[in-house]
Amino acid sequence: MKIIDILKQDKLSLSFEVFPPKTETVFESVRAATQEIAKLNPSFMSVTYGAGGGTSRYTLDICKELKDTYGMATLEHLTCVSSTKETVAQRIQEIVDAGIENVMALRGDIPESMKNDDRSKWAYSHAVDLVRELREKAPDLCIGGACYPEIHPESVDQKEDIKYLKEKVEAGCDFLTTQMFFDNNLLYNFLYKIREAGITVPVVPGIMPITNANQVARAISLSGSFVPQRFKSLVDKFGSDPAAMKQAGIAYATDQIIDLYANGITNVHVYSMNKPDVAAKIQANLSDILGK
Repeated sequence: MKIIDILKQDKLSLSFEVFPPKTETVFESVRAATQEIAKLNPSFMSVTYGAGGGTSRYTLDICKELKDTYGMATLEHLTCVSSTKETVAQRIQEIVDAGIENVMALRGDIPESMKNDDRSKWAYSHAVDLVRELREKAPDLCIGGACYPEIHPESVDQKEDIKYLKEKVEAGCDFLTTQMFFDNNLLYNFLYKIREAGITVPVVPGIMPITNANQVARAISLSGSFVPQRFKSLVDKFGSDPAAMKQAGIAYATDQIIDLYANGITNVHVYSMNKPDVAAKIQANLSDILGK
């Protein structure tokens, strides 16, 4: 099923993200985790992609198994920053041949070795290049793109960020998924601004449950997310107690999701990080709201 059709449904739903193994030795444990999350019957599951590494070859395998075994709508991530045109064309064909209907088109993180390169010589400089390639080579795919409720780390300001986001949507994105955020007001403000700019595709908020104190610094470094005082106080109080921090982090994420639903959002995407217990507890907290 195409994700754009799921997002058009007028009912509340929850989706989860997982990542494939980095090595073959842990494939079975990662596979088991994704299967447990699939048994929660989310609206869809996305599987991340590691460009140029061992991770990438497992993304399609996991997506295909989730689709074929569990009837799951799957969203395969595809990055392009260090790829050739030939490699991307091959990946696109493999996705189509596997019957996958949804792709998340991402530039991907720039490898350290490429940070001083002349980007004009790259096959793909930005995600919009990949979106255009996908739309041309596989016009029937449902294409998702990423967006930042605050600002992309490489943008000068939010106005420029929204300008490039609109270009990406016009190139063929059917929907957008946000980077993690910890203050819902940032999302509501962002949605107002992009609608004013003429971006009308569905936007799926991405929520990251922070279940241990060490995740906080990493989350901020990856996304540049603003951390409200309320969340800082939670980490200060419970961060040294792993069980308490996990419970508090799940409660905070649940509270964010409830507020999003209450304010007109119909689908929320949870960065569940291959943690079936975290995914299950969040869904259980929302069981009556979701009707599950």
